[in-house]
Amino acid sequence: MDAHSRGADEIDPADQWVLNPHTGNYELRLDNSAGSARGAGQPQGSPRGQVPRSRGDGAAPRRDVPAQRNREGAPRGGAPRGRAPHGEGAAAQAGRRKRKQPKQGGKKALKITGGVVGVVLVAGSAGAYALYQHFNGNLKSVEISGGSGGFKKDQAINILVIGTDKRTGDGNEGYGDKNSPGHADTTILFHVSKDRTNATAVSIPRDLKTRIPDCPTKQEDGSDKIIPGSAFARFNTSLGQSGRDPGCTMRTVKEITGLTVDHFMMVDFNAVKSLTTAIGGVEVCVAKDVNDKKSHLKLSKGKHVIEGEQALAFVRTRGAFGLGSDLSRIQTQQQFLGAMLRKMKSSETLTDVGKLYSLADAATKALTVDTGIAGLGKLKSLAEEVSAVDPKNITFTTLPVDDNPDEPKGAKATVVVNKAKADALFSMLQSDVSLTEVKKKEKAEQQDRQQALLKGEKAAAEDVRVNVYNGSGKGGAAQETLTWLQVEKGARLATNGGNSPEPDAAKTTLTYGENQADQARALAAMMGLPGSALKPNGRQAGAREAMTLTLGKDFGGPGKPLGAPAKAPEGIQQANAGTSVCAR
Repeated sequence: MDAHSRGADEIDPADQWVLNPHTGNYELRLDNSAGSARGAGQPQGSPRGQVPRSRGDGAAPRRDVPAQRNREGAPRGGAPRGRAPHGEGAAAQAGRRKRKQPKQGGKKALKITGGVVGVVLVAGSAGAYALYQHFNGNLKSVEISGGSGGFKKDQAINILVIGTDKRTGDGNEGYGDKNSPGHADTTILFHVSKDRTNATAVSIPRDLKTRIPDCPTKQEDGSDKIIPGSAFARFNTSLGQSGRDPGCTMRTVKEITGLTVDHFMMVDFNAVKSLTTAIGGVEVCVAKDVNDKKSHLKLSKGKHVIEGEQALAFVRTRGAFGLGSDLSRIQTQQQFLGAMLRKMKSSETLTDVGKLYSLADAATKALTVDTGIAGLGKLKSLAEEVSAVDPKNITFTTLPVDDNPDEPKGAKATVVVNKAKADALFSMLQSDVSLTEVKKKEKAEQQDRQQALLKGEKAAAEDVRVNVYNGSGKGGAAQETLTWLQVEKGARLATNGGNSPEPDAAKTTLTYGENQADQARALAAMMGLPGSALKPNGRQAGAREAMTLTLGKDFGGPGKPLGAPAKAPEGIQQANAGTSVCAR
């Protein structure tokens, strides 16, 4: 019987993680035979997992993984904790007490975040090859066209989390049309900052009317097929309908936001049920009694810990909170996901090996990912990049939208993008500006240095020499800018340099010599360039040498200021993942 009074055939895998004092790591001890009380290769009469002092054959003492400990901390069959085994001296006992124990938590246990909550999971622990293979076998993957080619450690990361309403899995047949191929029912673009201090999660309404581009998809026989796009369709049809795969949803999100998505993770209804159960439930709060007959959610006013079917009902309900719309449902989901994130990152979860095992198993079974992160090794690398973000520095927001003007007044069935607010939001994400109040001394000092480049005397427009290069990807941008500078601003010494050696420059930059600072400030004022665009090269320029202006993807046209706003536009919906609020 094990420590929880289970028979040998019913040993919980979580009970088999034990500390090896020789390595300082937790290791998985798996018995060869369920019917044996001894570990593999142990001599007769030796307690399971206990290391003999001498083998009697002249060989070095064995360094087996030690036995599991009981609730009092003593090895099974060994001496109680704090008491030396027979024949062991006090000095040896004291030395053992002084041995530094490894810290428990995220580094020594499995590091998990759930795909359904917008963050990626994964596992890692010493000597657990069998367990690694088990989790690896749980994952499902889809080969897609498009994407960025993979996330990079020194760049911001964009992950698309897709919750599909496909009715697969036990107990899900009753949720609507069980024969549907599914839609992009819940979609979140999860943007992790370059310095990994913060993240922004943008919810995209399923009822958004937008353009869905043509989409190349991989067929089962390995061939490629292009699924025709739609000029003006519901966003949720970007997945499942007409044979569209998650790559089609990624392309649609890029069409809306201008941001290239690095990877996707997709989950179905079972993810909410299995993940919440694995961590022992998620605490939510409701501001009033709830009895929603459609989702079957029934809660009294106040705080509750919910899991399984009840958790799924909470995130599916539309009528219980707000205006009863999909936008209200999105806010409820954001509150739930924030609570789930806090629970996953809490010490209560990270130090409970049983919960971590259950969570890793549930998460890997729930996830479908692109082939770029298929496999625990790749997924672990991604998890390491995003796991440092504190929930208090994760901001949920919703794509700014308006009611669709083409629908009858009062219908409110679909929405369209509020372009002014959305452009400002996506400009912030493209420039990696946080919606949270994350401030670092180093970043503040850098911004001060950049702003200082704009201060000082400015040259006359007719003295500004600059070659304009096009790296924006927009045809004719260099010539358009040149004409504008010469005709509208009087910068007659400007010339067209043609296409930039860097054809897809992310940012517009102005490179200049130390003795051209006054010209750079003058051109920055004309073009609306931020201080971050100015790049002094540290040398003296020749008398007739021109500065280099490279137009990047952020270039919206001559005279249009570059750079993202310092804060989110007025009225944009926001929720902080580190703060608990009651659903209303």
